[in-house]
Amino acid sequence: MSSKKVVAASKARAAAGKTAPVAAAEQKAASKRTRQEVEASEEESDEDEEDGSSGDSSSSEEEEDDSSSDDSSSSDEEGAESGPAKKKARTETKESPNLPGKTSSFGKLSIEVAPAFNATDNHRFDSLTLSDLTLKAIEEMGFANMTEIQSRSIPPALAGRDVLGQAKTGSGKTLSFLIPAIESLARLEWKPRNGTGAIIISPTRELAMQIYEVASELMKYHHQTFGLLIGGANRKAEADRLVKGVSVIVCTPGRLLDHLQNTRGFVFKNLRALIVDEADRILEQGFEEEMNQILRLLPTARQTLLFSATQTTKVEDLARMSLRHMPIYVNVEDKELDTATVANLEQGYVVCPSERRFLLLFTFLKKNMKNRKIIVFFSSCNSVKYHAELLNYIDVPVMELHGRMKQQRRTTTFFEFCNSQTGVLLCTDIAARGLDIPYVDWIVQYDPTDDPREYVHRVGRTARAGKSGRALLFLLESELGFLRYLKQAKIPLNEYEFPLAKLSNVQSQLERLVEKNYHLNSSAREGYRSYLQAYASHSLKNVFNVHKLDLQQVARSFGFTVPPSVNLNINSTGKENRVRRRGGGGGFGTGYDKGHKNADVKSIQKTDSAGRQWSR
Repeated sequence: MSSKKVVAASKARAAAGKTAPVAAAEQKAASKRTRQEVEASEEESDEDEEDGSSGDSSSSEEEEDDSSSDDSSSSDEEGAESGPAKKKARTETKESPNLPGKTSSFGKLSIEVAPAFNATDNHRFDSLTLSDLTLKAIEEMGFANMTEIQSRSIPPALAGRDVLGQAKTGSGKTLSFLIPAIESLARLEWKPRNGTGAIIISPTRELAMQIYEVASELMKYHHQTFGLLIGGANRKAEADRLVKGVSVIVCTPGRLLDHLQNTRGFVFKNLRALIVDEADRILEQGFEEEMNQILRLLPTARQTLLFSATQTTKVEDLARMSLRHMPIYVNVEDKELDTATVANLEQGYVVCPSERRFLLLFTFLKKNMKNRKIIVFFSSCNSVKYHAELLNYIDVPVMELHGRMKQQRRTTTFFEFCNSQTGVLLCTDIAARGLDIPYVDWIVQYDPTDDPREYVHRVGRTARAGKSGRALLFLLESELGFLRYLKQAKIPLNEYEFPLAKLSNVQSQLERLVEKNYHLNSSAREGYRSYLQAYASHSLKNVFNVHKLDLQQVARSFGFTVPPSVNLNINSTGKENRVRRRGGGGGFGTGYDKGHKNADVKSIQKTDSAGRQWSR
């Protein structure tokens, strides 16, 4: 990108420190000058690539590509050419005036705090300086007024400033970053030959697909191209489209890094905006190194929008690395709330012994599935897989969603459940956060999380947009201590009672099925093993102590009369191969250190608990 374009962009960012009318006028003028310079640079360019077709540039998912990305860093030509632009961007930033108003400190980063939200102000979308094409799309999407996060973050983002936004799921963050990104490229009349102008990184494939769907609606009348890059999809088809030119990319970290390092002809040296959604979750899932590599490869002469539900130490580190251009902090968390969950959510727990857990779940689903929409959370992919196979086998139709499914099936299942009025979805935490699934009546946590924050994210799939919802938490007698942590987090729960005499007695039928059906037996063994490994990985050892489990009862809940012999990967050295989340498009799974010799065991040997803990 030419130095003239960088100067023009920096001037537009500096306008954010002036009054709104002056800033808007200068922003418009700067945009016009920059557009002319982009056109001039196109004429000077020696690239003779054809323009890609406008509209949907989503990669085909007909072929599965399981190859992992190359971990070795490559010196892309795009990265090398961005060197001069980096120096210029830093020079322009130093010349910016001092930030007005209040500031907040994030380690070594001093950041201005956005003005407070005033409900009496005009918060209509048409009060913003948006193009007619964008306004028309927003109107057709059914939106007229901005939410608080949108009202406080879109104006500074439109002015070119970096934004660090903190808001709960369902607050409207998606439009907060999509509108400025799309408007920026539309004002420049961005073309495929310019390469990629905006990159949006999401923690999971499903959330990336949802953002992509919103982007397709918002860009309905714009000519810029847009595409989806996620693990499990057809990588070659993605690469072909990138070479032709994709203006706006929605992606997961692993797949983006793969293309940045290995796809020749992928032009990203002109990048205008980098957006990271659910930044805290991206880092929690172990993508910290991938994000560091991505930041090193991308040009620094860009705008960065960082959105998160919580501000953790890792998020602050990422903010210090990525925010450069007069950053502004927008926090819409309501600290005066009496509870951490919405008032229209009815929450409760039930105490149930291990051997009766499946019977209770079966009875609950049979009673509520006909005219309700239910999501059931499990702790592992294998447990979801087994219970889905079992329930479908005994005429309780359910869908499943987890990280070990092929991408095409994951996509189909996700949108099928979103569009259905009733149904049951069994899933891992892959669906716990960020996803907007309409009209969910019940959230059932069959396997509880040990983190109150994750509990909030799980139950956040219901009682959305002012509608009512219900949540049910399964607990063992030994797990009641978790209620204390929920109470400290201002999460109120009532105790529900389910008379054991009213439970459907299908235990003998379950045991016969598992004994005689080889496929179901194998699936049950894997589910049992993964359940114990996931339980051992809990950080609240005083509540979720794997050594206190009655393995005979646990085995009965999986349809076994005696505990099966399985590889638990838990030894007496304190260096247990703990269950961990696996990178790559947001999928969850288990991973084990290579070369470790597993032993078949029928009980869990005691071990130093410190060796099993993993950071969250």
